[in-house]
Amino acid sequence: MPEPASNCALCGSENDLANVAVEPRDDQSVTLCATCRGGVEGEITDAPHWRCLSDAIWSTDAATQVTAYRLLSRLKSEAWARDLMDIAYLEPENLEWAEAALAEDDEPSVIHRDTNGAQLAAGDTVTLIKDLNVKGAGFTAKRGTAVRNISLVPDNEGHIEGRVSGQQIVILTEFVKKS
Repeated sequence: MPEPASNCALCGSENDLANVAVEPRDDQSVTLCATCRGGVEGEITDAPHWRCLSDAIWSTDAATQVTAYRLLSRLKSEAWARDLMDIAYLEPENLEWAEAALAEDDEPSVIHRDTNGAQLAAGDTVTLIKDLNVKGAGFTAKRGTAVRNISLVPDNEGHIEGRVSGQQIVILTEFVKKS
C-alpha cells in the first residue's frame, strides 16, 4: 500500500493516519484517522463526528466516495444521513462497488414492528393509537397524531423516535401503527 496522505479522506484529521483497503478492490485504499477506521472496521460511535461525510460523499476520489456511502448507509437511522443518501450521486460502477460490501449487511439485527406486527423502517410515518403523556415536556401526544419521518433506535426494537408538537420524543412501538 502507498504511504498515507497527510489528512484523513473523510474528516480531514491529521492524527493517527493509516491506509485502509476498500473491499473488494484491494488495489484501492483511503487514508483514515483512528476514529474513521473504527467506523469502517467495526461499530460506529461518536455520531457527531460522522457529519464529515456530507463533504466526503462529494469527493472526486472514488474510494473516498465509496467509503462515505457505506458509512452513510450504516447511519440511516439518522435523519441527516438519510437526507444525504437521497441526494448523493455515485457513478454506476462506484455505486456497484459501494453496494458490493453492503449486500451481506442488508438484514438488520433489530427489527422494529408496530402494534399490528408491520415492520417499521427509518423515514416511515406512524399514527399514535392512544394518548401518550410525554414526560418532561408537559404535554400529551393525542391519539391519531401522525408522526412523520421516524428514526429507529438501533439497539432497542421497542423504541422509535419522532417529532410531536415540535419536540423529538421516544415512542414505544406498541403504541403506534404504520400509516
